[in-house]
Amino acid sequence: MHDIIVIGGGIAGISVAARLAPQAKVLLLEAEESLAYHASGRSAALYESNYGLASTVALSKASANYFHKANGGYLTPRGLMVLGQPDEYQAFLSDTKTLGLEQISITEAQALVPILNPDTVSHASYHTSAWDIDTDRMVQDFARNIRAEGGRIVLRSPVIALERSSKGWIVSTPNAHFEAALVVNAAGAWVDNLAKLAGLSPLGFTPLRRSMARIPAPGGHDVATWPMFFGVGEQWYAKPDAGALIVSPAEEDAMPPMDAWADDMVLAEGLARYEAMVTEPVSRLEANWAGLRTFSPDRHLTIGFHGEDPSFFWFAGQGGYGFQTAPAASQLAADLILGRASDIDAATRAALNPRRFLP
Repeated sequence: MHDIIVIGGGIAGISVAARLAPQAKVLLLEAEESLAYHASGRSAALYESNYGLASTVALSKASANYFHKANGGYLTPRGLMVLGQPDEYQAFLSDTKTLGLEQISITEAQALVPILNPDTVSHASYHTSAWDIDTDRMVQDFARNIRAEGGRIVLRSPVIALERSSKGWIVSTPNAHFEAALVVNAAGAWVDNLAKLAGLSPLGFTPLRRSMARIPAPGGHDVATWPMFFGVGEQWYAKPDAGALIVSPAEEDAMPPMDAWADDMVLAEGLARYEAMVTEPVSRLEANWAGLRTFSPDRHLTIGFHGEDPSFFWFAGQGGYGFQTAPAASQLAADLILGRASDIDAATRAALNPRRFLP
């Protein structure tokens, strides 16, 4: 018997289990052979606190202290740049304002990213307040915290049944049955499926595929200090990664919950949009992959008890913001579950509450 079973071993499940473990007997179940296998293991790993809806921004900003200071900090400088073509000025201004960037000259932009094409890049804005996240260490530190507090992590344990018991829930996997008073649904793309297993109403989450390609450093440049750079409206983005460059078409194609893979045609179209803004063509790919970014119907994260059952808790819909919101989002979830006051403002809590989907 456990107090709480957290289902899902991505950054959402790992972080909330770590927050709960000091006060409760916690079990974390993960279907795969390793933690952070799906979306969390395929993240662009950027901390940019102005990115997303107002509720997402509030969680990201509330996570800043953790990212900068916890366990020696998890961030290294990266920077962020938005680029626009001649006919994209108004959209460029909107992105620049939303992300809190400052306009810079094309010459200044080329000093940061030497391969930018001055014939197609007409507008640029930039700031230094974006950082790479050491996602692997963050996952492992949360997992270490769970175990240090007596919690358990069980891998290779997909949930195949959720049945009510006199004490709460019986959670069945192919190899074992577990019982707990409360279930936390942190199953990523599978959160609605899990609700259905529990006999509860799903909320309408949609997994959206995002493809990525790793290409060699363009023109043999040292890309280590380059910022992450976007096309207007996030039509594509590029980010340095271990001496190479990750380029994504930034697509949002609805998919069923699955182990996603990149779509070759979508990837080619995104790479073409990237190539139109630079002077170095893409000659080959080193690797490609895809992840599913799962959103609620209104795109706000969903954190709170199910309206039909107070023993079922949603921690879902992180979309592409799982890592950058994890410290504050997991603290909020733990505070709600344990009945403690939260530092997150009332308006943000209301925007995240799953009861917003009730008729």
